[in-house]
Amino acid sequence: MPDLTPATADSSALSAEDNKLVTLARSARARVGAVEGAAVRDQDGRTYAAATVALPSLAVTALQLAVASAAASGATKIEAAAVVTEASELDGAGHAAVRDLSGDAPIHVAGPTGALLGTVTA
Repeated sequence: MPDLTPATADSSALSAEDNKLVTLARSARARVGAVEGAAVRDQDGRTYAAATVALPSLAVTALQLAVASAAASGATKIEAAAVVTEASELDGAGHAAVRDLSGDAPIHVAGPTGALLGTVTA
């Protein structure tokens, strides 16, 4: 699992753009009652939000789906990402999806209330 640098404060420590990602991820998760919600911002500032998909024939993490939506829309780089989850760490598959389009984009991990748990930078 990727190393999560613990947050020293709540999500108010994030930039306005990154805080928006947390809000979008929370909304995506709540809208369908999913395990996780995620949002990413591409090189043009466009945002993509998604929720976990768990079907008998298809399982995709929220972060994988958000990155896939960005890539399908022509994004070539991810500037930042956020995941809202009840888990205490970022899943490896979502981390790998972001790293496919960016080696250094911060991935903010927040709890269901939006409180920042930490950030993955590597």
